[in-house]
Amino acid sequence: MTSTNEPAEQSAEAAPAPEAPLLSAPRDGLPALVVTPAGLERAAADLAAGSGPVAVDAERASGYRYGQDAYLVQLRREGAGTVLIDPAAVPDLSPVAAALGDAEWVLHAASQDLPCLAGVSLRPGGELFDTELGARLAGFERVGLAAVVERLLGLRLAKEHSAVDWSTRPLPEPWLVYAALDVEVLVDLRDALAEELERQGKLEWARQEFAAVRDAPPPPPRTDPWRRTSGLHALRGRRSLAAARELWLARDELARRRDTSPGRILPDRAIVSAAQAMPATAADLAALPVFSGPANRRQADRWLSALDRARALPEAELPPHALHGDGPPPPRAWKEKDPEAAERLTRARAALAALAEEHALPVENLVSPDAVRRLCWEPPAGADATPDAEVVAAVLARAGARPWQRELVSAPLAEALVAHVTQA
Repeated sequence: MTSTNEPAEQSAEAAPAPEAPLLSAPRDGLPALVVTPAGLERAAADLAAGSGPVAVDAERASGYRYGQDAYLVQLRREGAGTVLIDPAAVPDLSPVAAALGDAEWVLHAASQDLPCLAGVSLRPGGELFDTELGARLAGFERVGLAAVVERLLGLRLAKEHSAVDWSTRPLPEPWLVYAALDVEVLVDLRDALAEELERQGKLEWARQEFAAVRDAPPPPPRTDPWRRTSGLHALRGRRSLAAARELWLARDELARRRDTSPGRILPDRAIVSAAQAMPATAADLAALPVFSGPANRRQADRWLSALDRARALPEAELPPHALHGDGPPPPRAWKEKDPEAAERLTRARAALAALAEEHALPVENLVSPDAVRRLCWEPPAGADATPDAEVVAAVLARAGARPWQRELVSAPLAEALVAHVTQA
């Protein structure tokens, strides 16, 4: 029983926070999907007549199709409203790019969308604002679009269609509503986030980061992409690795030909199990998980041929357990290979962690972890006797670090590199 002397506010249960209102319908109604060249020209004219930043988004069929092509492009600009374009029907969006000129683009997680947008001839001609990256720099723990919108705009976005197959045709109306709402909030979110970054003294940092994302070249082709197979670490012998590689290549060729996500043809766990068991007959293969299904029984010759190729390889042609690129070895091996380098890396990581906490930033946004490892493994000339922040800053600049990053981390990293000398 509650004491009669206890204040009422202590005995009453706290009222739950009111739920943010759900954004469920575009404010101007759902626009017609652009599917013809004439419709694209009209959309481009509308966007050209608009003003201010343009919100941009794209939907891919990740997990369904082989590549990362755009299957829907959404744009919104003040005075033009929302535009939804089907790039499967009109694959060249260069009229839209010309109409936007040097307008600022606003995207969420721009590095994910820019490559597929470039694939339909749509590239930013001016500044870029990335609301996901901006949220990271602002120190937000949750940086998904729905979470940031709710935090800064007090609105809820429904995300039930985020993982659907956007290559589906015709696109269902609820999916189009979802896609239109994503760009409807982006410019308002940009303004609120810019205000927050300005308050924290990080807006210039953000501008430098956004420019780096916009200007980043396409990544080079990955060396041995088959090594990204999930569970590959369970394989012990080099011949098992060769089997995984041959199965991966066979799967990739089929997936490319069918324009299907490789994982829908054969999951990674099946590749690993077959590479471990090395079955020699269709019956042995069908005894393994996944391979007993009708689709993979029809492809049994393909998978057995891949395993046969791995079995026939000479020892000298088997893949090594790990790639040895131009960088340092994995940090877990440093203590044995170079104890002083391991100590430098420990000190550098501690200094960066403290700096990240001080500025409410993820440590990986302070500086590239790869650049830090390279610095610690092989300190630059001039940093082996006295702390030399300028030398460290020059190395970081060559590695692509932005000016704000170099200003923050160069001195702490220099001290970490030479601490063993000054403490001797």
